[in-house]
Amino acid sequence: MPKLRPDTQRARRENILDAALTCFTRGGFHATTMQMICQEAGVSPGALYVYFDSKEALIAGLCERDRAEFAERFAALAQAPDFLEALGQLGQHYFVDEPAEKQRFAVEMGIESTRNPRIAEIFMSVDRFCNDSFEALFLRLEAEGRIAPIVDIPTLVKVFNVFGDGMFWRRAIDPDADIAAVLPIVVNLVSGLLNPQKPSPKRETKAQSKLKSPIREARQ
Repeated sequence: MPKLRPDTQRARRENILDAALTCFTRGGFHATTMQMICQEAGVSPGALYVYFDSKEALIAGLCERDRAEFAERFAALAQAPDFLEALGQLGQHYFVDEPAEKQRFAVEMGIESTRNPRIAEIFMSVDRFCNDSFEALFLRLEAEGRIAPIVDIPTLVKVFNVFGDGMFWRRAIDPDADIAAVLPIVVNLVSGLLNPQKPSPKRETKAQSKLKSPIREARQ
């Protein structure tokens, strides 16, 4: 049997992941069988097991794919000159534009993670990655003098998560949810917590102060 080209292998793997997402969303983790996923993907069991040896491996593949996509979008957010506008665009993608089945899948896996230690390990690793990314970004913005949060940043990230989880859950369970109308208000609330600062050429940021301090000490 000839070896498949890398791009063909990637395409087959993505097709299987898409089929798994559909099946898990439709029937839940326990009701979904590997045979159902094979049928949805249009592949044989042998072909599926080349890429994924269990339902847990499929969940890991889906979560890793989501994490990679988030990392790419987050990099653009972190570099955006207008942070709040970019944050709104990120929210538009995840809470409005994405198919609701992706929200339902995340909710399903979150619930399953309370019962299945392996799923919990996978699910929470993505959750920690997102949290750590936002915490690092907020710390950087604070050091640059671009925000002056009204609460400590770890608490701010927790509140931020509550807003995000709420919109995520509502979109997942309510087909009539109008998250597009809610999102600008949530961004405005987050803005109040972040307390953005207007750039001032006279104001020295914490980051600049740290860079200059060794020079000052040397002169002294």
